[in-house]
Order: sequence, then C-alpha cells, then structure tokens
Amino acid sequence: MSKLYLRFSWLSMDVVFGAIAGAVFFSKLLRVELGGAIYLLLGMAVWSIYTADHLLDSRKKTEANLSPRHQFHLRNSKVLSVILVLFLVVGLGLAYQIFGSSIELIWSLVLGGLILASMTLIRKAGKSMVWAKEISIAIFYVLGIAWIPLLRVDAIDLNWNSWAFLGAYILLALINLLILSHLDRKQDEEAGFASAAQLFSPISFIELIRRACFLFLILGLACFILFPSFYRPFACILVVMGLVHYLAFFNPKLSAEHVRMRTEAIFMLPLVLYFL
Repeated sequence: MSKLYLRFSWLSMDVVFGAIAGAVFFSKLLRVELGGAIYLLLGMAVWSIYTADHLLDSRKKTEANLSPRHQFHLRNSKVLSVILVLFLVVGLGLAYQIFGSSIELIWSLVLGGLILASMTLIRKAGKSMVWAKEISIAIFYVLGIAWIPLLRVDAIDLNWNSWAFLGAYILLALINLLILSHLDRKQDEEAGFASAAQLFSPISFIELIRRACFLFLILGLACFILFPSFYRPFACILVVMGLVHYLAFFNPKLSAEHVRMRTEAIFMLPLVLYFL
C-alpha cells in the first residue's frame, strides 16, 4: 500500500484530492454550492500546475541527483507532457463552457496569470527569493481552492470569521510546505534546488515549524471556542489537520516518507463535509 500511495503521490493526485477537499471546505463555509464540473476543473488545474513544476525542475538534471518524485517525472516526461497539454486544452474548453465570458472567467485567468508570473519570477531569481517560494505557494494554493466560493459568496456570509479561516488554512498550507522543505533538505541541496530550509540551521528550522504548529492549533481552538456554532465543525477539521502535522513530524519513529504521506493525506479530510 505504501508503494501504491507513493506512485499516487508522485502523480500529485494527493494534492489534487486535497485541493478538491479544500474547495468543499470553503464552499460549505461560505454556503456556496459548487457543481461537479467545478471540482473537475479545479483538479485538472492543480494537477497541471504541479506536474508542470515537477517537469521543469527535472529538466537539465541528472537522474542520480533527483528525488524519486523528480526521477519519475524525468523518466516519464514525454507521456506526462502530452497529458499536460491535453489537460490544458480540455481545461480551457471546460472553463469557457462553465463560465462563458463572465467576470468569473476573467478573474480566474487573472489569478492563473499571477500564479504563473510568481512561479517564473521565483524560479528565475533562484536563491535570492527562496524565502518567498513556500509563502507564495501557500497563498496561491488556498486562494485557488477558495476562489470560486469567494467570487460567488453572498456579502452576508463573507465576514471576519470567514477571513480568519482563510488565513488559518494558508498557515496550515505553509506549515505543510515547511515540513516538506525540511524532509527534502538534503536532496534539494544535492540537486541544486533552493528551499526555505536552507535559510536556517536544521535545529532552528525545526523550532520554527514547532512554533508555527502551536500558533495554528491556538488559532483553531480559538475559532472553535469564540466563533458561532456554525463554524465549529470547520474549526474541528482544522485542529485535527494541524494535530496530524505536528504528531507526524515530531514522531521520531516515522520515516520521512511516512511523514510526507500522512501530512499530505490529511488534506483530504474536509471531504467529509461534502456528505453533511
């Protein structure tokens, strides 16, 4: 099962389902109904972005210097590139069919352009902007999964409670990325990839992750205690997700791959809201 999940993860399918679960989270939080086509389009967009990023990272690198994930993309670059182009063409057609020429499509294209520009700028800047990599990914990831609910929400449901959950989700995504950055520190250094972990000593970076986890759990508990009862299921889900990150990362008995699997898989937890 571990090997099967690794292939699932290398294809970024865990990120895809995690993004769809996040969209469910914000659609329920903001009381916006999303159809199956929206979830499909989101999944295709997330897969395309992550696959394109992995394919670009694996280019001009020798296989021996790459992580197993990037080795997989290097070995299967032709097939994945064809699927990527197909997804982009079908995705654009599906987006036009869903949104037409509405303001939602225009704003979505603007967001897509910002994500592409951010990825390009950070990639070109290299180590000089390594501090912005994880922060920008966390922000754009959460904006992406909450984008359509935010565009469609009624003004009465877009209150400071909702913004607090948006901020908390960004913090959780950032914690996840910091953990992955720490787990991949050695491989990233060997392959010449810049990451946030390289800005700190290992001990300092681990302490940063610990404090971020504590801050997140305090925020989650505060949302559960202080917010109206409607928001408590959402606060519970965030607290559980934060606890899994903390307990997995600081468990010395778990290998790096098992920490990665647990912290990535827990992003699928909000899918339970779809059935409520």
